[in-house]
Amino acid sequence: MSTTGKRALWVAVALTITGVAIAEEASLTDVTAPADDAVALASVGPVSGQIGRGAVTNLPLPRYVTLKTGEGNARRGPSLTHRIDWVFTRAGMPLKITAEHEHWRRIEDSEGVGGWVHYALLSGTRSVQITQDMAEFRAKPDDSAPVVMQAEIGVIARLLECTADWCRISVDGTRGWLRKTAMWGVEPGEIVE
Repeated sequence: MSTTGKRALWVAVALTITGVAIAEEASLTDVTAPADDAVALASVGPVSGQIGRGAVTNLPLPRYVTLKTGEGNARRGPSLTHRIDWVFTRAGMPLKITAEHEHWRRIEDSEGVGGWVHYALLSGTRSVQITQDMAEFRAKPDDSAPVVMQAEIGVIARLLECTADWCRISVDGTRGWLRKTAMWGVEPGEIVE
């Protein structure tokens, strides 16, 4: 094959690869923005430590969401062309949104690990991660209330409501109150109704 033929072949391959990347990105960016971000804040009161508002949604930053799917790629930057740094594999896990760019949200988990994910992978449903080993869920938001169950560190629980210091959460249908200091996924002083 001549040099001109090889060059034409490489150009055709490059255009095909670029076309695939553009098509993949277009398929993600053509999705209509979900109302999940707005739904997440519909029942949330003021968040302490709020640093501002998202440039895209105008919703508070930081804010908490959950991973909608069983797998979510966290990328180095806000596009499909950026390298994948981390893959989240636990549907329902709480994540903190710290920045927005077009259809992308910069998120982090309870350990501060994260990156940029497409907003379609996130849900406005709230959950928390237990950070205290054998955390005791109480019948009422009171340290002297009866213990209704215990949960190990790392358990993901659905967030139902929060007062200034306590949250009512659900694990496999069992509900109880837990101090905010024993969980990650809600800000101190945040009220959830």
